[in-house]
Amino acid sequence: MEVPVGFLAKLRSFLSFLPFFFLLLILGVLKAAIICPFAVSIIVIGNAAVIIGLWVAHVVWTYYCVVRTKKVGMVFKIVVLISLPVPLFLWPIVGIVGSFLGGIGYGFFSPLLATFEAVGADVVHKLYHCLIDGCWSTIERSCTVVQDFTDFCFHSYFSYMDELREDLPPNEMPIDLKLSILPGCFLVMVVGVPFDMALITSIAIWKSPYLLFRGWKRLLEDLVGREGPFLETMCVPFAGLTIILWPLAVVGALLAASISSLFLGLYSGIVVHQEDSMKMGFAYIVSVVSLFDEYANDLLYLREGSCLPRPRYRKNMTVTRSCEHKGLGGNDGNDTKHRREGLWNSRNSSQHARTLKEKIQRYRLVQVWDWLFKSCEINGRILLRDGLISVKDVEECLMKGNSDDIELTRMNEPRDKVFEWFIGPLLIMKEQLKKLRLEENEEMCLKELVMRCKNEIPEEWDSTGFPSNDNVRRAQLQAIIRRLQGIVVSMSRIPTFRRRFRNLVKVLYIEALQASASASHIAGNLIPKYSGKGSTQSTVGDDVDESSSNVKHRAYQYENLV
Repeated sequence: MEVPVGFLAKLRSFLSFLPFFFLLLILGVLKAAIICPFAVSIIVIGNAAVIIGLWVAHVVWTYYCVVRTKKVGMVFKIVVLISLPVPLFLWPIVGIVGSFLGGIGYGFFSPLLATFEAVGADVVHKLYHCLIDGCWSTIERSCTVVQDFTDFCFHSYFSYMDELREDLPPNEMPIDLKLSILPGCFLVMVVGVPFDMALITSIAIWKSPYLLFRGWKRLLEDLVGREGPFLETMCVPFAGLTIILWPLAVVGALLAASISSLFLGLYSGIVVHQEDSMKMGFAYIVSVVSLFDEYANDLLYLREGSCLPRPRYRKNMTVTRSCEHKGLGGNDGNDTKHRREGLWNSRNSSQHARTLKEKIQRYRLVQVWDWLFKSCEINGRILLRDGLISVKDVEECLMKGNSDDIELTRMNEPRDKVFEWFIGPLLIMKEQLKKLRLEENEEMCLKELVMRCKNEIPEEWDSTGFPSNDNVRRAQLQAIIRRLQGIVVSMSRIPTFRRRFRNLVKVLYIEALQASASASHIAGNLIPKYSGKGSTQSTVGDDVDESSSNVKHRAYQYENLV
């Protein structure tokens, strides 16, 4: 949408938008008030049933895996076994309360957001969609939330715990606690928790007025100019509420700083254990206050760095003097000021740039997740066609457990921290494979090697027909494959993965059955069948009709699997 230029144009656009906004807001709130109780009931009752039903199994299996694990030493294992009752008994309470709060948030905001989305430029019959969108879909997705939560509790959790029982690699030592250092750890924590809580909370209180007025200033500027969060129609109600409730956000930030200071103080004990030095633990207690102050300054566009002392708390960490390093005097101070002003101007410019149509389209993490499964579907068809997997393999996967032609790159990837953990490693491997410049025959052979080999040593590929005899090249490819296998295992534990993967496998299974029936039908029309009584009228096609009916029946059964 076009952004008005000039004060009068912006004011006229703002005033004309207000009635439209309030009508949509009232309609969205009414829909949310009707749908929210149903969504909350589904999510709370479903998740509570799963939590309570599996609680005994979770307790027993957790203790069993911790007892059997070889990844931690005996002292650490005893401490964990003694501490486990606390999280295990709190889990039902936290899970049910979290489901209740999450259900309220989803059940209320989903219909409200859908109401504003229904007036988008690409929507036809806007009035109809304003009334209908977000109602039944919210209830359906609430059921999906319960299904995904069940998959996580029933499959992913036990998969995580099973990893504890795996053997350690030959060159890895188990994690253990040093009994001689534990008294020092507790002493440093006793000192660090009140010290850090007092100073960090004081810094947060001191800088909260800056956060309040800078936030209001920026939000009001965006409101008048219809920029930033006020540019998209669906975001306007929440951006408007942010202006009203911004003081509560400041109070929430203050509480978050105070709560986080508790854990920062507790982490000092870990530093003592890691560095085997109480001196380093006390240095961390002082240094973390300076780090927090610097972070707050960066967040509020204040003076760069911090004047508070920052001693070295790691043996391999260089000593920095905050005041000198951050340039708080002389020409260094002027340079720092210019750098901060340049950063502020560049961020303002980036906000204005968002009001224009970007030349490079950036994608959301949910879209990437969708494309991943579309890619899996296409590759599954290729594997079926090439015979690398069979209908029996797909059927076993079920019983146990068209692409948009888009290339994801560093230019159009989502700007999201979760993405870096989620898809970032795959993009790194993609670049590594590009640098290896695989030939076409190597790519074709690599598919089979990924599916059928362990890929642990280069010599494993000697009898596979891989075109290259370069052991270094083979080792590089095997290392990438092993990393890929580890990433796939991690992805398979994401709550939505199992549901979507089962749907994908069902599609592949049905297509494989239909393709098998079609091939049999073609063969039946070409090969005559001998009846044994001199008749040649009967053909294999007669039997194929019966087998096709059986295929359809089996496909229908699998299509309706839960």
